Amino acid sequence: MDDFIALPDLASRAFGGGVVYANDEFFAAADHLVLPTPPVFVPRTFDHKGQVYDGWETRRRRQPGSDVAIVRLGAPGVVRGVDVDTAFFTGNFPPYASIDGVAVDGYPAPSALAEAEWIPLVAKSPLTGDSRNLFAVADERRFTHVRLTIHPDGGVARLRVHGTPVPDPSLLPPEFDVAAIAYGAAVTDCSNTFYGHPEKMLMPGPALHMGDGWETSRRRDDGNDWVEIRLAAPATISFADLDTTHFKGNSPGWAAVHGRSGESEWREILPRVALTPDTPHRFRVEPSPAVTHVRLDIYPDGGMARLRLHGRPTPGHLEGNFERSR
Repeated sequence: MDDFIALPDLASRAFGGGVVYANDEFFAAADHLVLPTPPVFVPRTFDHKGQVYDGWETRRRRQPGSDVAIVRLGAPGVVRGVDVDTAFFTGNFPPYASIDGVAVDGYPAPSALAEAEWIPLVAKSPLTGDSRNLFAVADERRFTHVRLTIHPDGGVARLRVHGTPVPDPSLLPPEFDVAAIAYGAAVTDCSNTFYGHPEKMLMPGPALHMGDGWETSRRRDDGNDWVEIRLAAPATISFADLDTTHFKGNSPGWAAVHGRSGESEWREILPRVALTPDTPHRFRVEPSPAVTHVRLDIYPDGGMARLRLHGRPTPGHLEGNFERSR
């Protein structure tokens, strides 16, 4: 039921998500809803409006109604489930919440969004305080914005909107990073995730620190660590970026990249190359037939901050996904 929590958070600020409207932010700003970091709480920390909360908190209503926050998804896509996290909100959490979604072109103003035809994703449902409240979503359509309504008021720490990114192909260049999660790439298998999941390698922007990447435990055998990735679309790879930034005493000694189409045999994209600690490594590779999956091998173990694989997608694949989700 809650398998969706393993999917990317489409609303995350890490993807460029943001709160475009909130009717009330008296005690705490709605921008906190989309922060990628877990919420924190320091007791007896007061400012001029009261206890400081790492979340969105509205004032106490004295008239009937409800409070609303609208979130622009950083990675538009199909929503599989939402997490309304009320962490640290105990006597001030909303008793109920509902979620709606909409798909719009461009960057509409809040007034235009208010007049849009919103589609219910989660009906008005009870919430538990200081808890992750998980709700599965069955709608198969693509959305660009979600609307969180709390009934009648209160505080929510984070809103996670888990799903499958579906980019608009008209907004992509002819060649782009087909290993990017924001465009629909996904990790399908991995040898080791002891210190960090490989999905972090596929996130936008540079790594912020050593914890913002994939890192394995120390190997004590003759093998090596690896990760397999399904690309955002079948593509011909022309450029590889293997970034060990922040990994100094624990970067891999070498790495290689292979690709395949479907269940075919793996073929070489980037031969085994030596890596340097704390360094972005950029390699042009000879264009080869389109591949659907890639495998990054690191030797023997260690940490990678980012993996970028720029390529030209097969015509029609992204367009088909986009049309099917509308």
